[in-house]
Amino acid sequence: MSDRKSVSLVLSSGGARGLAHVGVIEELEKRGYHIAEIAGCSAGALVGGMYAAGKLEEFKDWICHLDRIDVFSLMDFTFSSRGFIKGERVYNALKRVVKDCQIEDLSIPFSCNAVDYKTGEEIIFRNGSLYAAIRASGSIPSVFQPAKHPPYELIDGGVLNPVPVSLLKNPHESKVIVVGLNGPDTELVTPPKKDAEGHRFISLPHWVKEYRNKMKDYFPEQEKVVKSSSLSSINLMTRSFDLLQDRFCNLLIEKYPVDVNIRVARRQAGTLEFHRAAELIEIGRIKAIKALDHWENGNSGAE
Repeated sequence: MSDRKSVSLVLSSGGARGLAHVGVIEELEKRGYHIAEIAGCSAGALVGGMYAAGKLEEFKDWICHLDRIDVFSLMDFTFSSRGFIKGERVYNALKRVVKDCQIEDLSIPFSCNAVDYKTGEEIIFRNGSLYAAIRASGSIPSVFQPAKHPPYELIDGGVLNPVPVSLLKNPHESKVIVVGLNGPDTELVTPPKKDAEGHRFISLPHWVKEYRNKMKDYFPEQEKVVKSSSLSSINLMTRSFDLLQDRFCNLLIEKYPVDVNIRVARRQAGTLEFHRAAELIEIGRIKAIKALDHWENGNSGAE
């Protein structure tokens, strides 16, 4: 019988929503859980890799200090049809905060996945450069250019396996906790106004608020126009993919013995909204508290 305090953690893909993984990990640590193994995909590979390297705090401090302009400046845009972001600048910046290392040298067993877009084969990383693995796993098709990893050119592991429970080596030796980032709208959380330390996420100086209120007397705000709820062809295609991805994630989870299923709504944040780091970390913490309370009180199943 496995130790209830020992868990295997599976962190799904989901772009910027992956920052919710940080909040989940912090809540697990707060409750005294020992993370025995991590399997991550895309954003889950990034956060899981930082934690396995013992550098989650440094990563959190770095990303929580990036505003919208900082995030934009880290995007090395290109006109290539293979992806409009090269993806090198952001990782080079992060390497100055957290140095690269070898996966096999990490204190916690770690694995992540990517996909060879030519053959459709899932490529699993359990050794080699941590950043090379993270870069490959997070190569979102049409957004980031494929990662060159001879003899492969790799794209986001979420294309084939967004919730990589299958990567776990010893899922039966500990409890399995899955953090999914592709949940339905019923999983939406109202963004908290303050972080765990009581600081507001957005705080305007008092004089700015007064000036803005005074200017309303001279320039009244126009009544907001309600936009049509109909979808464009692109939005319709995106929405269709979202529904497919959500169902795919559910099927993957049903296939394996999962003890706790923590779900974050897909519409909680856009793929590249990394400037909302503090907010998304807190949302992850909120979702983890709810799911773990439910589980620890003797209830089974997803939350």
